[in-house]
Amino acid sequence: MKVNFSLSLEEKLQILSDAAKYDVACTSSGSDRRGKKGSLGNSCAAGICHSFAADGRCISLLKVLLSNECVYDCKYCLNRRSNDKVRTTFTPEELCSITMEFYKRNYIEGLFLSSGVIKTPTHTMELMYQTLYLLRTKYHFRGYIHAKAVPGASPEIIEQTGYLADRMSINMELPTEKSLHTLAPGKTQESIVKPMSQIQRKIVDYRLSMGKTASMERFGQNQYLSSTIFTDTAVSTLSGASPLSLEKTVFTPRIQNSHSLSVPIDKKKPRPFVPAGQSTQMIIGATAENDYELLQVTQQLYQKFDLKRVFFSAYIPLNEDSALPSLDTAPPLLREHRLYQADWLLRYYGFHAEDLLSPTRPNFNILLDPKCDWALRHLEIFPVEVSTASYGDLLKVPGIGNKSAWRIVQARRQGTLDFPALKKMGIVLKRAQYFITCQGKMLYRTPIEEDFITRQLTGIDKKTDWEVEHPQTYEQLSLFDHHFLETPPTVEDSCKTFLGQL
Repeated sequence: MKVNFSLSLEEKLQILSDAAKYDVACTSSGSDRRGKKGSLGNSCAAGICHSFAADGRCISLLKVLLSNECVYDCKYCLNRRSNDKVRTTFTPEELCSITMEFYKRNYIEGLFLSSGVIKTPTHTMELMYQTLYLLRTKYHFRGYIHAKAVPGASPEIIEQTGYLADRMSINMELPTEKSLHTLAPGKTQESIVKPMSQIQRKIVDYRLSMGKTASMERFGQNQYLSSTIFTDTAVSTLSGASPLSLEKTVFTPRIQNSHSLSVPIDKKKPRPFVPAGQSTQMIIGATAENDYELLQVTQQLYQKFDLKRVFFSAYIPLNEDSALPSLDTAPPLLREHRLYQADWLLRYYGFHAEDLLSPTRPNFNILLDPKCDWALRHLEIFPVEVSTASYGDLLKVPGIGNKSAWRIVQARRQGTLDFPALKKMGIVLKRAQYFITCQGKMLYRTPIEEDFITRQLTGIDKKTDWEVEHPQTYEQLSLFDHHFLETPPTVEDSCKTFLGQL
């Protein structure tokens, strides 16, 4: 592995921003910090405005690596030690300068910072901490920051980084210890879970010190569900944790001039610690785990660590290896999409992994969304009468979401409901019509049979499924369509089109 020390700042940015594009865990909701005189930027709880790249990935932050050097040799990673690539590293000052200049030009509204492992995990985290410290103190940046914690780093440096970041995340990488041992022999689940647990405990301490509940606030309507993955487990027992101590010793990183980098503690109020929560990411498609195993791991992560999000990343073949899918394997984008839909059902709809899948039926029907797939396997409880069904039962109907279920509960107190009224409430009748009745009648005479309804639903949704599997790119309209010209238009021809001469 050769490191190039002669690259310009622009060349470094091109290399390290391109190397970060495979990390999808970069949403930015949950932190609320107002602008302040003498400082630059803010972070709004409503989230940062997002745009989308040509490959469909959500981008809203300056997503960049501190370095693409790495001591690990993970088989799936483009930046693995054995790959012959140009290696480079930002200095903390360089990264701060780029972030501030981009922010001033309105290119970005925050920073997503990750890194390969330089020398040791602790050394890498020290450089990341120094970058965040300079942004918050020297540059007075109050915008959103998402920082990756490096498994195996010193607990002290991870804690101090948590006081500067809005969100932190530690990638699970792969769902099982066996898969991790096969594809990432330098990593262990223990090294990943340990800092994840540390961050979660500190979040609980901070929340209790602010008079909040120990667990993350979930969607408001969850309080009306009798059973969710968050109420069934020991997450609630975290309320017995000790409150945040304001007298803790501040850790000083082992870097040059480190004595000037310790953050002063304001004893008047607790310092925010990762206010937007922590998240993680799992790669899907690189190993043979089925959807049921993935959902079980996802559910356990939510229950044990009260994560804000679990992200799924469809495996993109980058390296040739006998333990990996072949290079011509298409990324499982539609499967990723279905897992995200199932994740939403776990968090906001009262479903459990055991409800959606089972060892005998371990994978979703890729042509149906997970709620439809579940409903078709439980036709004995349908159709549901919308005039009398409970809020929890309404949530299980395909085409009815949290808001529309609540609207139904409120509206039926005022009078009777019909299908036009349901449509106005936002219910997707093209799916819901097979599973509900209004005043004892269905929208159309429909046999409650799995095969018949499956044919109807897959026929409706096949266009959407195709679009997910085949993301489109777009370009500005032109008089010249390059796809049908043997040679591209000349500059002179293009100028003539603007002047009306052609």
